[in-house]
Amino acid sequence: MASQLAGVWPELKIVAKAANGLDALRLIDEEAPDVVFLDISMPGLSGLDVAARLAAGARPPHIVFVTAHDQYAVDAFEHAAVDYLLKPVNLERLGKTVAKLKATLREPAVAPAIDAVQALLLQLSAQLVAGGGAAGAAANAGIGAAAGAGVGMGASMGAPLVSAPVVAPLQWIRAAHGEETRLIPIEEVIYFQSNDKYTSVFLAGGESLIRTPLRQLREQLDEANFWQIHRSVIVAARHVAGTKTDFRGRLMVQLKGRPEQLVVSRNYVDLFRQM
Repeated sequence: MASQLAGVWPELKIVAKAANGLDALRLIDEEAPDVVFLDISMPGLSGLDVAARLAAGARPPHIVFVTAHDQYAVDAFEHAAVDYLLKPVNLERLGKTVAKLKATLREPAVAPAIDAVQALLLQLSAQLVAGGGAAGAAANAGIGAAAGAGVGMGASMGAPLVSAPVVAPLQWIRAAHGEETRLIPIEEVIYFQSNDKYTSVFLAGGESLIRTPLRQLREQLDEANFWQIHRSVIVAARHVAGTKTDFRGRLMVQLKGRPEQLVVSRNYVDLFRQM
C-alpha cells in the first residue's frame, strides 16, 4: 500500500504504520494525521472499532477502509464521506480515492455528524455479518498526513443539524474513592483521563473514578477552563504550570500539584502556542 500511494500521491507523507488497532489509535493521537487507511480486519481492535472511536472525537481524520470483502459491502460506502478499497488494491481505484481525498482536504474543515458516521459503521458491520464472509489476513493501518491540509472529515452525510440546549457547566463531581463516594468541587480537579468505560479524576491528593465516559464528560465542562490535550485527557487550565518538549519532540504539560507530565497530542498543540 505504501509503495502504491507513493506512486499516485507522491506529496503524501506517511508518518506511521500500525500493526494493530490499539497501535493505530495511539499513533493517530500522537501524529494527528489528516488521512488514515484502516484495514477492517486487525488484531485487538478492528478497523470498524477504531473508526467508531475516531468518529466520536473532536477532530477525526478522513478514513479510508481497506479490506478483502466482496463488492456487496463496498456499496455501503460508495457515496459516503469515508471511502473503501478492496484488496488487492487496484491502482486506478486508488487514484480515484486519492483524487476524492485531495478535493475534500482542499475544502474548509467541517465537523462530522457523529451519529451519521456511527450509523454508517453499523450498516457495514451488519452487511459483513449477514454476508458471512471472513476478512482476509490482517494488514497494517497506514496513517498519512498531507502537507498543509486541514483536519476534519468533510461532509456531514446529509444529517440534519439540531441546536443543542445550553447546559450550565459542571460544578461538582460525584466520584468513587475506594468504598466511599465523594462530592468533589470542579475547581479541585487537576485533570481527567479516560479509563475504558470510566474516567479517572486526578486531584492534588489522589485519584477517584467516575462512571461517565470522557466523551460525555467533555460536553458538560466549561471549555474555557478545561482543555482537551489528548483523545484521552482533559486538563484544568488553572492547574497548568507550563509546558516543555521532551527528547522525542513531544509537547508535555507540567502540572501544579502533581508530579506527572501529560503528553499533548499534535491535534491540540495550538492551545499552547502562546505559552
